[in-house]
Amino acid sequence: MLEYFRAVPGLLTQPFRLLRSYAWGTVGADLLAGVTVGLVLVPQALAFALLAGLPPAMGLYSAIVAAIVGALWGSSSHLHSGPTNTASILTLSVLAPLFTLGSPAYIAAAGLIAVMAGLIRLLMGLARLGVLVNFVSDSVAVGFTAGAGILIISNQLGPLLRLSIAPTEGLVGTLLSAARQIDAIHLPSLALGLGTAALITLWPHFTRRVPAVLVGVAAGSVAAWGFAMEAQGVQVLGTLPVGLPPIAHLPIFDLQLIGHLANGALSLAIIGLVEAVAIARAVAGYSRQRLDSNQEFVGQGMANLAAGLLSGYPCSSSFNRSALSYQSGAKTALGNLASGGFVLIATFTLAPLIAAIPRTVLAGALAVTAWSMVDLKVMRRIWRGARGDALIMAVTLFATLLLPLQFAILIGVLMSLGYYLLRTSAPRVQAVLPDATFKHWAQHPERPQCPQLAVVDILGDLYFGAVNHVEDALHAILAATPSQRFLLLRMHSIQHCDISGIRMLEYVRSVLHDRVGELYLTRVRDPVLHRMHQTGFFAQLGAARILDEDVAIDTLFYKVLDPAVCIYECERQTFRECQSLPKRTLPDDVAPMPLLPLEATPAPTITARDLWAALHRDGPHPLVVDVREPREFRQGHIPGAISLPLGEILTRHLDLPRSASIVLVCRSGRRSARAAATLMPQGYTGLRILAGGLLSWEGQNLLMAVDF
Repeated sequence: MLEYFRAVPGLLTQPFRLLRSYAWGTVGADLLAGVTVGLVLVPQALAFALLAGLPPAMGLYSAIVAAIVGALWGSSSHLHSGPTNTASILTLSVLAPLFTLGSPAYIAAAGLIAVMAGLIRLLMGLARLGVLVNFVSDSVAVGFTAGAGILIISNQLGPLLRLSIAPTEGLVGTLLSAARQIDAIHLPSLALGLGTAALITLWPHFTRRVPAVLVGVAAGSVAAWGFAMEAQGVQVLGTLPVGLPPIAHLPIFDLQLIGHLANGALSLAIIGLVEAVAIARAVAGYSRQRLDSNQEFVGQGMANLAAGLLSGYPCSSSFNRSALSYQSGAKTALGNLASGGFVLIATFTLAPLIAAIPRTVLAGALAVTAWSMVDLKVMRRIWRGARGDALIMAVTLFATLLLPLQFAILIGVLMSLGYYLLRTSAPRVQAVLPDATFKHWAQHPERPQCPQLAVVDILGDLYFGAVNHVEDALHAILAATPSQRFLLLRMHSIQHCDISGIRMLEYVRSVLHDRVGELYLTRVRDPVLHRMHQTGFFAQLGAARILDEDVAIDTLFYKVLDPAVCIYECERQTFRECQSLPKRTLPDDVAPMPLLPLEATPAPTITARDLWAALHRDGPHPLVVDVREPREFRQGHIPGAISLPLGEILTRHLDLPRSASIVLVCRSGRRSARAAATLMPQGYTGLRILAGGLLSWEGQNLLMAVDF
């Protein structure tokens, strides 16, 4: 919690860091970019204010204040804040049912809802909720960028052709409206707009020192003046309102009004943030700038707060102005600050010149900028990649073209979230085997599995959404080899395990217990191990069943797996340890050996020291029967022992004295237990098993006999 509070001063003092680290050698590039963006910002501010049902002056005030404040407190060097189509439409949709358009109450409510949305955004930034940016995937950003670029181009058809097309008609409506008015196309406007677009497109082939958009707008305006095109019907921007943004008198204590506007303010805040994040990431894809989403949230909040308090209305971030800022050569966020300053100066000094700029010239410039946002190369790359990413991009693109922008972004984000949940809820669960060198693990579906041990990789987290899939996959793996009763889970890819994952592991372990087997784990990550300790699963499982990967198979092979199965029922030699094991497959007419529980002791045990003492005392000695294979027996055995391999005990009738004291011996005691389980039903009452087998005998440094 303290870390959150420590981050607050840094988020609020962004302007000081920006100005302190500013490279003054870039001031020329920033000023030029600011002028270029400002030329586009002026007419957009006027148009968007009218779209929101507000006086044009409020659009200019919002443009000045939001551009400056958003640049100072934001993170991106190119993300431009100010009036936007989305914010204007949302403002209209929230306020129109409550007030008369253009009335004083409507205007005051527009400023108040801007303040409310700004506070929500600011608090989200200070709370460091920038993690929300993770849900705006590259596929969403690319699809939304391309769709917005096409929409911007379609929205320029009205000014280019000098047709009356409402900006809210959408792509299909715009095209149909233009088609219905095809006879009214104004050719001089079309020629001037296309000429401007052509000049902006070709200019970078000659030089990049002067921004192409600035050259195109200036040249188009001069051409219109030189050929007296206004007299021919070419429309210009017209007279601009003049004055500083005044302080607004807002009904900030009207709790009833605040209650009515609360839902709308929340929608404006959230949709505006998602839109800003999508735009910032899209532009950062070109500029390669690293973004701080928390700082961007703060910047958007401060911009709306300031706009509402200074007679503006809700603002957001603009795709075309942000792209224009980047393409015009802006190096820092002060380029956007300069655009706000340009609008402020223009309202006093350049109003007559700006008023004479033809609308079709700006439309041609915007169309070229918008087309550059349709990145066909990146779109093809995504299309050739994962099907899910391609689908998200395509749906976001078409939603942007056919639905209101806020819904298009939310659809893309929800699809990304759904796709993420779908992928993480179905992690790969695969049975693996060692390769030919026994150094690496991989899937080998063409090779048979070990009849006793399944080794399984889980490539994903064990959380509530994934446990059913993992459980089903493990059931399928175990069902494919019914004799497998031991399971080794390789958990290196599991970073998170919740209580549902723990319960799934407990259930799998119970299934293995029903098979007279056990669950073992390896490469368990620290967070997962911590969760196992918290829930008590570690204590249930036991530390001995969480193995080091380097010795896991060795440990299981020599201490857990039944060597009788390895020797008499399996010829697969799956693991390195299998290679030196003697193989004596039982005849087909011999029934498979019954399963023995782990550490089963069907007969009493005797320690190595007690057996040594029994063999060296006076009187009758116990008969030591070595049930290992003859090759193993010849390499070393207890003096006086006889060799009687387990295979013979399992397949033929023995003539050993049934009441005699017999000690069964093998390497570790497991084959001895198997032999005892076979002999005891036949009436052998004096059986004992050497505890720990010859490993224990050797560990006591007792004498061994060797046959040559």
